Amino acid sequence: MSVNDSTELLRPQGAPEQIADRILTAIAIGILYPGDKLPPERELTTLLGVSRTTLRQAISRLAALGVLEARRGRHGGTFVRTVRPRSIESEAILRDLGPIWEQLEVTLDYRNIIQQTIARTAAQRRTESDCEKILNALAQYKQSASAAESRSADRTLHDAIAAATKNLHLAQLNKSLATAVNLGFGTHPYSTVLHDRALQQHTALVEAIVRGDVEEAGRLAEEHFLVTGTLPLRAAFSAVHDDASQEPERGH
Repeated sequence: MSVNDSTELLRPQGAPEQIADRILTAIAIGILYPGDKLPPERELTTLLGVSRTTLRQAISRLAALGVLEARRGRHGGTFVRTVRPRSIESEAILRDLGPIWEQLEVTLDYRNIIQQTIARTAAQRRTESDCEKILNALAQYKQSASAAESRSADRTLHDAIAAATKNLHLAQLNKSLATAVNLGFGTHPYSTVLHDRALQQHTALVEAIVRGDVEEAGRLAEEHFLVTGTLPLRAAFSAVHDDASQEPERGH
C-alpha cells in the first residue's frame, strides 16, 4: 500500500459530523493546540478531502459547541478555543479513530521504520553544509517559545535531516507520512511536556548524525518518533476506549 492509499483510508468519509469529529480528535490529541488558527479553507478542504460546504457545516457545529471561534480583522480566521468543553472529545475520538485505528497503527509503524532509515542514511551521507543546516534548525527549535514556533522548527529540523540523505523519495516520505499519521493536518501533537522531551531527543539525534554514528542515529530516531508521535495517539485512544468499555459496568 502506498502512502497516498494509506492517507485516503485514514480520511473521514466527508459528512459534516465526521469532519467535526476529526477536528475534535485533532484538538484532543494536541495536533491542533488551543489558540491555533485552522488552515485556510481551501487548504483544509484539500487536507481532509471534503467540499467547502461540508467543512463550513462542520466548523459551524464546533463553533456552536464552543470548540472553535471566528475572529475578524486582518489577523482573523477560525481558532481553537483555549477553554472548551472536554466531555464531547472522548466520544469524538472513538467515532473518528475507532474505524481506522488498525490502519493508523500500521501507518505509525511504517513512519517510524522510515524515520530510522532516514536518520541512519543522513548519518552516512551528511556533508558539512548539511550539518550546518541541521544544527541551525536545532538552535531554532531550542529557541521556540510557542506551539506554532515549536512545530515550525520541528519541521525544519526533520526536513534538513531528510535532505541530508540525498534521496528524494525519503525526503518526500518524510513529509507525506507526517500528514498521514497526524490525521491529515501535518502538525504533530504538541504539549510543553512533549516539547521538552523532544528537545532532549532532538539534541541527541543531531549529535549522532553530525558525528556519523549510523546505528545510534537510527536508535534515537526510533525512540523519538515513538515518544512524540505514536504514544500520544495510543494513550488518547486507549483512555477513551477503556472508559467506554467500563460504562456498562458503571450502569449496574
